[in-house]
Amino acid sequence: MCKSRGLWHTAAVFKPLTTSKNPTWYSTEQMQLRGLPANVRPWLLDETSLTERLLRKTRGQFRVQRLSQGWARPQLSEARLLGLPQGQWALVREVVLRCFEEPWVYARSIIPADTLSGELRRLRQLQNDSLGALLFRHPELSRQAFEVSLLAAGSHYIHRDFRQDRPAWARRSRFVLHGRSVLVSEVFLERFQA
Repeated sequence: MCKSRGLWHTAAVFKPLTTSKNPTWYSTEQMQLRGLPANVRPWLLDETSLTERLLRKTRGQFRVQRLSQGWARPQLSEARLLGLPQGQWALVREVVLRCFEEPWVYARSIIPADTLSGELRRLRQLQNDSLGALLFRHPELSRQAFEVSLLAAGSHYIHRDFRQDRPAWARRSRFVLHGRSVLVSEVFLERFQA
């Protein structure tokens, strides 16, 4: 934990912005005005594949653990960001990214039903495969601007098995491929090492 302390100790003095299951998300410009710490910024705003970055950092000591995947109604802010009508169902996938067998990142993906056809139909059967690795294989992929949040200790946004006693920085962005969208949120857990 000593390596991760440099990244997260700032979060302890930075007032958490949300405590509920529905985080308050801010544009990166808004967060920087609120004092987004410089040591957090490189991880929250990196537009490359987080999977690839973690694979390099850990020299391959990385794996995806699927926690759940099924049809559910996205949160209101998720539906809005994806342009889905309120109450429409989507495929919701929760995973934890493990490095050296430790949980470093919790990720939640929202995949609308109309995205799950054509080339992207494989998203239905990802199991313990990386969604990011699959998406970043496509040169036509575009990623919209990040939104970020600081989750309070014990935030119910994080899967119950990985809730923690410290605040956690989170980011989300919408990926677009062939006019179809996927929303990916990533929470950097307390065992994450920058």
